[in-house]
Amino acid sequence: MKHSHIALAMAAAWPLLPASVLADESTQVLGDIQVTARSGTGALLTRNVLTSVDVITADKLQHQNVLNSWELLGLMPGLQMTETRMGAESGKATFRAFNGEGYLNGIKVLIDGVPSNVNSGNQRFIDMIFPIELDYIEVVRGTNDPRHGLHNIGGNFQMVTRQGGQYQEGRVTVGSFNTREVQLALGHEAGNWSQNYTLAHQASDGHRDHSEQEKLSLSGKWFYSLPAQGLKAGLVLRAYQHDALEPGYLTASELAQDRAQSPAKNANDRSDREMHQAALHLDWQATDQLFWSNRLYLNAYDDDRRITFTSNPVGNGPRQRRQWQEEQLGWVSSLTWRANAQWQLEGGLNVERQDNHYRRVRFNHSVPTQFDVTPAFIQNDDDYTLNNVGAYVQAVWRPDAHWKVVPALRVDRFSGNTVLQNSAQAEYPLQSYGWIEQPKLSVVYSPSAKTSVYANWGQTFQALTGSRDPAYMRPGVKAFQASINTGKELGVKFKPLDRTEARVALWRQDSPEEVANMPSIGSTVNLGSTRRQGLDLQVSARPTERLQVWASHSAQQAKVRRGTVDGVVLDGNEVISTPRHISNLGADLKATDRLTLGVQARSQGKYFIDNANRQGRFGSFALLDARAGYALSRQVSLDLQVKNVTDRAYEYVWYDNFWWPAGQHQPMFSPGPGRALFVSVNVKL
Repeated sequence: MKHSHIALAMAAAWPLLPASVLADESTQVLGDIQVTARSGTGALLTRNVLTSVDVITADKLQHQNVLNSWELLGLMPGLQMTETRMGAESGKATFRAFNGEGYLNGIKVLIDGVPSNVNSGNQRFIDMIFPIELDYIEVVRGTNDPRHGLHNIGGNFQMVTRQGGQYQEGRVTVGSFNTREVQLALGHEAGNWSQNYTLAHQASDGHRDHSEQEKLSLSGKWFYSLPAQGLKAGLVLRAYQHDALEPGYLTASELAQDRAQSPAKNANDRSDREMHQAALHLDWQATDQLFWSNRLYLNAYDDDRRITFTSNPVGNGPRQRRQWQEEQLGWVSSLTWRANAQWQLEGGLNVERQDNHYRRVRFNHSVPTQFDVTPAFIQNDDDYTLNNVGAYVQAVWRPDAHWKVVPALRVDRFSGNTVLQNSAQAEYPLQSYGWIEQPKLSVVYSPSAKTSVYANWGQTFQALTGSRDPAYMRPGVKAFQASINTGKELGVKFKPLDRTEARVALWRQDSPEEVANMPSIGSTVNLGSTRRQGLDLQVSARPTERLQVWASHSAQQAKVRRGTVDGVVLDGNEVISTPRHISNLGADLKATDRLTLGVQARSQGKYFIDNANRQGRFGSFALLDARAGYALSRQVSLDLQVKNVTDRAYEYVWYDNFWWPAGQHQPMFSPGPGRALFVSVNVKL
């Protein structure tokens, strides 16, 4: 069914959403979204239930030129970009003052409703998605979403891809760093069948020496519908391969000497990654009020990374080969009952079993590192399982036209064991968390069609992952209870002027015992009691039919309230790698019927790189991107994009206190790309 238009309240730059993206929503004010549509069926949509939701749609995504899919999240308000840019291990997007270092992976990721984090919580599966395949991306902030448990500490985001439709599209791009990319997409519907296919290939020499990479992604969707019976079933298959060289991190002196260099020690560094995803979908609209949704999925992840962290010749720690083989078999199900105009109920169940293997070996000093010789030390050779059963129930109560109340409860339970192959196959059980309870409550009051005041409160949890202690109970390891995060938010969404929408929100999230846990290096640091809090400001406007403008600013802070690490009292210190502000500013102009122009500016503040906050603050940037699109015909258009227009020098920075001897610890830098130009030809048949 086609609908008129969808007005986004706060998500920067998207006052109008395509009707096909957000069909079948009922008319209501829900924090970020105002919709005009018929009474809904199906599952309860995120934007009809939760209060801190941002959406970006295909028309803003499909023309983007990015080397990695996580970069698309940089278009959205308040999202922090952690740009490590080390081959396939390139970076991630986070929010609500959760950083992207890998120590605390607090953001849940989904692809078409399928959980898509790896065991550690990292976001690697989203690399399978190229812009041409996307329908929209949806971000849910905070602790009040009961649908997801593991990794859903600060919120979640979902990449939703096209399903159905009639289209034949292609995009060919060439640009800076010898970048070459082809994206092809096909959608076909006939009778009860729909088919969607995507093929994408990208190759680039990278903006630094020894940073060449090549990736290939293929996906297919086949769905069959029986409208009279309310049934829809489908199969989704994805395959992805990524081969990349890694340029290595630079010291401050190396950075000053040559930002584009790759040190000699890294000449053999590389990463080879394969990922697969298969999902069976079954949805049944049993009656107008009752809807059942199911996803049975298999995620497979195979990664081989060779990395040299420093030139320090002492010890064999800085030169490692890390190999992951992970499989996740799971089922996600939800049942929705729309009882009447005042009450809607939804319950859900998820089951997931992970069978994983992690092997990490160290090599003796050589320049470059020789990864094809016998390793000096096998640090990990571990087979480990992680089993999760979770369930939730939530209700939407509308006592009158002005109020909406959403209480919810989620519970999760975990089990598993690890077998340490290099310790005479010793076997140890997972930490025993018991049932982890997570109550939640959201309230929305809409005194008028132009104003909504909302508040939410909820709890999420942190459970340890990885292949060894403290996630698993080896002798001498203390019991660890799941760390409960309690979040609260108060906000108002309003229309100060015609064709203008704004949101102001205050939020806070507390953890009594946060653990910084990086399974890849076996590092676990108990930070203690932490508090994250911030202020989000967002506004979007459409002064004319041809012009859209938007801006957002997130002031945030993550601090240790009480904690001690390595004998250093951290009370009052900031959590590492958390910038104090994230800002976005942009505009899109349809200059003529054929010519469109756009600009996007984004910035992040500085952050501390060590727990003691003694090494200074790094990592700030302010970047400007520009785009011009010209339609040669109804079928063919050209895109010209300039990234980092001002050629701003910026870096991702981390503090290396692992691989250098005491007294030689120092910041390590990964420089970001300078000015880059891309030209694309788009064909839509």
